[in-house]
Amino acid sequence: MKKLWGGRFQKTAEEWVDEFNASIPFDQALVEEDIEGSLAHVTMLAKCGILSNEEAELIKDGLLILMEKAKKGDLEYSVAYEDIHLNLEKMLIDEIGPVGGKLHTGRSRNDQVATDMHLYLRKQVQEIQEELEVLQRVLIDKAEQHVETILPGYTHLQRAQPVSFAHHLMAYFWMFQRDRERMIDSYKRINISPLGAGALAGTTFPIDREYSAELLGFEAVYQNSMDAVSDRDFIIEFLSNSSMIMMHMSRFCEELILWSSEEFKFIEMDDAFSTGSSIMPQKKNPDMAELIRGKTGRVYGSLFGLLTVMKGTPLSYNKDMQEDKEGMFDAVNTVKGSLKIFAGMIETMKIHTDSMEKAVRSDFSNATELADYLASKGMPFREAHEVVGKLVYTCIQKHIYLLDLPFEEYKSGSELFEEDVYDVLEPQIVVQRRESLGGTGFAQVKKAIIEARKTLV
Repeated sequence: MKKLWGGRFQKTAEEWVDEFNASIPFDQALVEEDIEGSLAHVTMLAKCGILSNEEAELIKDGLLILMEKAKKGDLEYSVAYEDIHLNLEKMLIDEIGPVGGKLHTGRSRNDQVATDMHLYLRKQVQEIQEELEVLQRVLIDKAEQHVETILPGYTHLQRAQPVSFAHHLMAYFWMFQRDRERMIDSYKRINISPLGAGALAGTTFPIDREYSAELLGFEAVYQNSMDAVSDRDFIIEFLSNSSMIMMHMSRFCEELILWSSEEFKFIEMDDAFSTGSSIMPQKKNPDMAELIRGKTGRVYGSLFGLLTVMKGTPLSYNKDMQEDKEGMFDAVNTVKGSLKIFAGMIETMKIHTDSMEKAVRSDFSNATELADYLASKGMPFREAHEVVGKLVYTCIQKHIYLLDLPFEEYKSGSELFEEDVYDVLEPQIVVQRRESLGGTGFAQVKKAIIEARKTLV
């Protein structure tokens, strides 16, 4: 089969070489973006007098026919034409005749594919922002229901201090807020047009790059033609931002998996987001949470894969850069799918408030409050820390907790203890009193929820 670029070649590659070289099995995902870019390009060519209005209208009519077929899934692609660009050019020529070959005037596949990816990623980043906002709203709604629900807070996966469950949820809200802000910020580096940069050096045709950029809704154009065709920073940045989104979800999934175990019993995942065992009838496995945790590695892999591809490529375009697409497509699908599943899991999970309360009454997570109690009465904190440590050790020896310790034991530890020590040690009081800005005190958590809602308006 004759190649569209084959004039200087005396023989053709074997079929298996064509298959190795071709990107059409995956870059056909860019079909609508490729046609969109071509429509803008031919409109610009007519405006600049490079094509006649009649030629441009005929090409546009052909492109619109291909767009309609693409949306219906009626286009058939061939490995022989390598990529989405040459496949569509061949289809256009078949549709409208040789004039279709004039579409490629003043551009190269190098700036064409870069334009496609900018258009594609611009749309996807907007959709991911929307999915993040949906998840944030789910977290706020759940937090509002559980401001005064208390569970142990952990450091080193050891019980540390009791916290409001809403406070715990809102920690993830702010992680996802930073993720959303990073996506928003990246948009300005995605929304730049490389179209018209040519293969690497621009073109001798009197094109108007600003006009084609305007037609495509780009805010600016690349100022250097070599940079325009060789830049993949915007994809790497997207993959980096996506990796952080997945990392945040994975951290939370790890907690959900632990919390839904028999050892914690803090939550129960909805049946819609769980699976059973083929051999053990009693099992309810948090498979969706585990899958998100696992799929995080896929997105990391896409990031490191593209970083590795780019690290050794000299200016400007190199065939290595064909490896930029599959990881990007996979990351987009993985992040969007994971966000939808994750929001559903959080929205539908059942909270076992009784198990959480039992947990905070069966540990020493109120010990810091006891040290603060002594410090507030004038004892140096380091001395108070030692006194409380000894009382904790006494409790451990007696197999009891601080609320169970007889008052005479407290008095033997320090004369500063008074009968109100038991009130101070109540988990609800422990949490309620932490009213520093950003703390877990109930009033602070309610304020934080209000502020969070403002960020989503």
